[in-house]
Amino acid sequence: MRKLFTPLCLLLCFAFLSNAQNFPQKNLIPLPSKAQLRWQNYEQTMFVCLDPATWQGREYDNHSTPLNRINPVDLNTDQWCRVAKSWGAGLILFVAKHTGGFCWWQTNTTAYGIKNTPWKNGKGDVLKELSESCKKYGLDLGIYVYPGDETWGAGIGSGGITKDPVKQEGYNQVFREQMTEVLTKYGPVREVWFDGSCLINVNDILEKYASDATILQGPMANLRWVGNEDGFAPFSNWYTLNWKDLKTGVSTAVQSDPFGDAYAPVEIDVPLLKNKGHKWFWGANSDSLILSTDQLMNLYYKSVGRGALLLLNSTPDTTGLIPQSHVKAYAAFGDEIHRRFNNPVGKTFGNEDTLVINFSKPTQINHAILQEDLSKGQRVLAFHLEGAGSEGIWHSIYSGTSIGHKRIVYFDSQILNKIRVVFTNVKAIPQIKNFTVYNVKGAVISPEKRESLGSFYDGLSRKNGTDPQVEPVIEIGKWDAGSDKDKVSEVSLDLTKYVTKIGQYEIIFNASDQGKPSGIEFSGWQLEMYGGVSNAAVELLKDKSTFRITRSQQTLDEFPTRFRVKIGRISAESSGKIFIRRLIY
Repeated sequence: MRKLFTPLCLLLCFAFLSNAQNFPQKNLIPLPSKAQLRWQNYEQTMFVCLDPATWQGREYDNHSTPLNRINPVDLNTDQWCRVAKSWGAGLILFVAKHTGGFCWWQTNTTAYGIKNTPWKNGKGDVLKELSESCKKYGLDLGIYVYPGDETWGAGIGSGGITKDPVKQEGYNQVFREQMTEVLTKYGPVREVWFDGSCLINVNDILEKYASDATILQGPMANLRWVGNEDGFAPFSNWYTLNWKDLKTGVSTAVQSDPFGDAYAPVEIDVPLLKNKGHKWFWGANSDSLILSTDQLMNLYYKSVGRGALLLLNSTPDTTGLIPQSHVKAYAAFGDEIHRRFNNPVGKTFGNEDTLVINFSKPTQINHAILQEDLSKGQRVLAFHLEGAGSEGIWHSIYSGTSIGHKRIVYFDSQILNKIRVVFTNVKAIPQIKNFTVYNVKGAVISPEKRESLGSFYDGLSRKNGTDPQVEPVIEIGKWDAGSDKDKVSEVSLDLTKYVTKIGQYEIIFNASDQGKPSGIEFSGWQLEMYGGVSNAAVELLKDKSTFRITRSQQTLDEFPTRFRVKIGRISAESSGKIFIRRLIY
């Protein structure tokens, strides 16, 4: 019998019900907007990262390239669109302005832009050409405009806040004008990206011109960044979270809650140049970093196949074209997706506890795809696949949790006469628009890791984090509050060699390796990152012993990462150890 989970009230535990007809769905299952549904149906979208940094072989523009050298003579936005179509992307997200402040559209808000380059005698407008190409190829357009701007002293990770407060109002006006331009002059914009959040108030502009768009980060966000650039969604990928977390503008997959009251799915951004490296912008001699087809398929299974959206990057070179070696990689990726999933051996759909596919003869299968009708919300909390051979006896094949837009299930090949999915835990009657099975030959797939976010103390118990399903837990220091409860001491931690990747980290203060509470209270903490103070990127968690740091911007070697905090003793414990770990999925 199906189990139905629902909160009895905000202060009580969940009740178990057995009759879905009595479930008050409207009040308890958040539903996606039209824009969110459109976005989830893309499944795959393509970043286009082009910047003066491309000419510099860097990840960030350091303003060392004279504008008269920026002349991408072969730039062809039709080619970008053809590449996107080759692997199934439904939208192109163009970095119209990155951290350095260079603008790829005709604007009077800055002298640092395409209008002051030789390209098309200063009359060119890449954003205009891309908008027209997207319409021509049936693609939607998304726009990334970095909230900060180095030319105004609003650097990496600033969210648009200038180092010199005197400049803030001037830059606010500039950024608001830039957002108005890109949202009104280039046709419908279906996604707006605020990298690292946006601290300048543009809510009125978004409400007026982007009401039918998805927005990543910032106070108006209706999407969430997954929390890293590894390319994987959590195994249990819930689209809901608590409204108060969404409104922070920086919520990630960590805040997911299957019983949350706000709907905001996660996006998986990852560079193509990630094979033993990590580059968002083109650089010479970087072909060795191109992900192989097998590596891309692994990302596909663990992003799209876990109900998330895969935002895969592209890197035009200094000619303005996506290099042919990259073009071939995208095409091979698209071909492999089609090869594996264009020829199902059975399919069905329905709104039942159990869905069955019967085969006309014994059939070999090793994959299944499940999809919910998300217009009714994400309802399934757990499911079970079972198969039966000629003897008619059902046996277990696979157990899973979330489904959402799409769940790709893979298992050892077996010959079956029938297969069924049983929904063992749901929030309401399942609304399954697709249950399809396949026999995929020659697939190379890495095994699933079922722990979405292994707990810190779990890691300690597993030989100090050496279990491959848990990121290593590293001891980085000690704390000592002394014997005087009225005395406040300070801990300073250099995290530079530990916080080396984009992602989320936890710093844990405890009194022993067994996870005993630290017995201290914290005040006055400060995080130095991206070359300045980034306190918005650190939070003290509810356990009062753990800080979570979010690094959303590319690591630069010249920028150290340091954390300082004052501690006061509140219990008998007066000393302990400090650990760090990176959250993984």
